[in-house]
Amino acid sequence: MAKDNFSEQSKEYARFRPGYPAGLVECLTQLCPGRSLAWDCGAGNGQFAVLLAEKFAHVHATDISPRQLEQAIPRPNIRYAEEPAERCSLPDQSCDLITVAQAIHWFDFDRFYAEVRRVARPGAVIAAVGYALFRSTPLLNRVIDRFYTDIVGPYWDPERRWVDEHYKTIPFPFQE
Repeated sequence: MAKDNFSEQSKEYARFRPGYPAGLVECLTQLCPGRSLAWDCGAGNGQFAVLLAEKFAHVHATDISPRQLEQAIPRPNIRYAEEPAERCSLPDQSCDLITVAQAIHWFDFDRFYAEVRRVARPGAVIAAVGYALFRSTPLLNRVIDRFYTDIVGPYWDPERRWVDEHYKTIPFPFQE
């Protein structure tokens, strides 16, 4: 079962979480069989869902945290729902695109991938995206790395390793 590590600070999370480039959604959209429905899993406050809403007729954005969803960015074509990624309310073979933005490492992979197979239309795209640490000058990079590894590193959940490995080692049973 997925962890809910973000409810207590949902307002701050919504305010300070990095965003995603619109070009990423444009690229993903071009790969999809249609633009009827996108499912954004682990949507948090909907930062990625709002980008999807510009390209898809409907977006189903789910998260297990009701407090995260309270901070959700409203759009007329986004339906936010408190649902685990491993069991959503979407009909079989209904999704053109399934996205997970910086959250897949919290999921039960086997159960989530079974749900993806259930809701994906033929030719649907699944995309797990994220972001890395900010990089700048060598001096600043050392400061960031020390803070990230030595100061807060001991407090990270074990699942954080998937993020640190840029999702390259995450189990992913779909064609890439």
